[in-house]
Amino acid sequence: MTLKTVAERVGVSSMTVSNAFSRPDQLSAALREKILAVAAELGYAGPDPAARTLARGATGTVGILLSPSLRYAFTDEFAAVFLIAITEELARSGLALTLLPPEGTGTVVPTRDVAMDGAIVYSCRLDADGLEQLHRRQLPLVHVDQPYDADAISVNVDDAAGARAAAQHLADVGHRHVGLLVVGHDDDPARAERSTQAERIRGWHDALDPAGVRTTIVAASAYDEDDGADAVRALLAAPDRPTALLCFSDARAAAAIRVAQEAGLSVPDDLSVVGFDDSPLARHTDPPLTTVRQDASAKGRLAAAALVEAIARRRTGATPEVSHVVLPTELVVRQSTAKPPAAKPPAGR
Repeated sequence: MTLKTVAERVGVSSMTVSNAFSRPDQLSAALREKILAVAAELGYAGPDPAARTLARGATGTVGILLSPSLRYAFTDEFAAVFLIAITEELARSGLALTLLPPEGTGTVVPTRDVAMDGAIVYSCRLDADGLEQLHRRQLPLVHVDQPYDADAISVNVDDAAGARAAAQHLADVGHRHVGLLVVGHDDDPARAERSTQAERIRGWHDALDPAGVRTTIVAASAYDEDDGADAVRALLAAPDRPTALLCFSDARAAAAIRVAQEAGLSVPDDLSVVGFDDSPLARHTDPPLTTVRQDASAKGRLAAAALVEAIARRRTGATPEVSHVVLPTELVVRQSTAKPPAAKPPAGR
């Protein structure tokens, strides 16, 4: 069954049938509906995607280069909301999303070999092989949660301001020793692997250092929950444990709450815990999590829209306009934070 067969049955040109599948805006709704109905009746699924790609010079697909493990896209609730927003925004332009691991296997390197019109780079190491391959291909790119690059289109959140507000909240209620739970095993955690973490560490210290708050930093594997739990256990088992934890993410904060409770500590009576993201998880921890809200949906929509525009400009021969968007954050205080034990009045008073 071919496109020409459908065209002959309907009594239109082959180009008109092709437009019904690929450029619906070129036809009236009634004509397109008739063509698609006849195609379905004859068992014609539409133009071959590979042939259509060659004819149009476009794949209809964009990639997203993720952090080291693709598992992150499916297990982290914040990442899931972010990816859903990207997918929905791309669908408005008829584009599909492909997940790209940063490293290849064998002779297949997705960022080198997968056909795509552009890509979003999301929270990846600057030395990731996949990122280098995308730059070599000179595809339109949008950076999200990446270090600032004056030449790159970017969408980020104000991580430093959000972290500063969270740390100031703990200082204001009286905490004088705060643990900082970060991700990655850098020899110097202050030289964080990702710009988001570097900015959050800076924001925490901006509030805690002037207040004279002592900090203990502990690093856990970015994607190994057991490793993160072990790091928190070690911190809480220390003779002089902190009275509060500032965590890189809600996922890390939720894990810290579980570890503290398993150790017989009460949150927040013995230990205050603060997350970052305000993912759906934050409202379902016990107790509900104090955290920093960032708008995952807005970040995803803006990143996708910026990439669609960059791809469109590239097709017309125009140079993509470089833009840098920084979204605001907001501290959300819930029940996982309180005054430190030493600052609370004795029971019965």
